Amino acid sequence: MPRLIHLNGPTGVGKSTIAARYAADHPRTLNLDADEIVRLVGGWRTDFYGAVDLVRPLALSMAATHLASGHDVVMPQLIMRHSERDRFAAAATSAGGTYTEFVLLTPARIAVDRYRERTHHIDHVVEALGGERVIHDSHARIEGYLTADTEVIEASGAVEHTYAALLGKLASAGLR
Repeated sequence: MPRLIHLNGPTGVGKSTIAARYAADHPRTLNLDADEIVRLVGGWRTDFYGAVDLVRPLALSMAATHLASGHDVVMPQLIMRHSERDRFAAAATSAGGTYTEFVLLTPARIAVDRYRERTHHIDHVVEALGGERVIHDSHARIEGYLTADTEVIEASGAVEHTYAALLGKLASAGLR
């Protein structure tokens, strides 16, 4: 059964890096990085949230189409509302797939350091919205989003460690 593997978490935690690695190691898996799709919408630099609102339904359709073809989707995307998560879960189910969410977490100071060291096409948006403050705020909000059932992956260490933790959690859930 195809799966939608959602990698959730604050900016700078490594969602896109882990998703790219997973897709590279699992042929025919779609790395559905919505931030990449946002860049295809005219005016995204000046109205990032407006572009995100346009892209979310596209991402749902893309995920459902790929899952219906019998292939997995890995989606690195920060969401902080259960209603958004439920929309992706429903899209996966309607396409004959399953939905599994993992929240990648690291202390905010590590995420800020990673953010400062990286080059990512949405970094100017993060800066315009407040830079480090946005990262700290997203950490606080994601902690409020967590429930007792949330699968959390500690992402403070090396990429290899985080990736191994993801594979371990997928294997223990019978999803590897």
